[in-house]
Amino acid sequence: MFIYIKYMVSLRCKIIVKQELEKLGLHYLNVDLGTIEIKENITDSQTELLRKNLKIFGLELLDDRRNIIIEKVKAVIIEMIHYSDELPQVNYSDYISEKLNYDYTYLANTFSEVKGITIQQYIIVNKIERAKELLVYGELNLTEISYKLHYSSVAHLSNQFKKVTGLTPTHFKKMKKKRLRNIEDL
Repeated sequence: MFIYIKYMVSLRCKIIVKQELEKLGLHYLNVDLGTIEIKENITDSQTELLRKNLKIFGLELLDDRRNIIIEKVKAVIIEMIHYSDELPQVNYSDYISEKLNYDYTYLANTFSEVKGITIQQYIIVNKIERAKELLVYGELNLTEISYKLHYSSVAHLSNQFKKVTGLTPTHFKKMKKKRLRNIEDL
């Protein structure tokens, strides 16, 4: 049996979900971002208790088919950008379609109708979030980050970064360093 969860976007969320399942005595086969596979059928009372317990952590059980599809798309994108060492070598549309076994046009239309933005815009926002993380860690320079995130050039990354954040990557990094110094001085 599969259960779908909204806002499940990190490894921390997976740990929380596993703990809540164990509290209810439910045995899971797999816990992925946005999806749980449970060995047994779950009763209505267990479902409601799980719903209530997860809500405390800002997570929601999904019942609506369209919202389940949206969360699956989001989970694939987050996994691809934030938790994969290498982005796929194929078009994102092909990758997402293949991973979810749905026609990309259907996924794109459903995503846009429900979220109010395109899948491509969602990918860009996540790539910029990943770029911000990499800038803060300081392990990679901007050229390496643009290559890792499959930008055609540093200029392309910088333009998208500024469009999304209002800051250049360099200014963003300087601000973060300054904030860290201020925190250390406390």
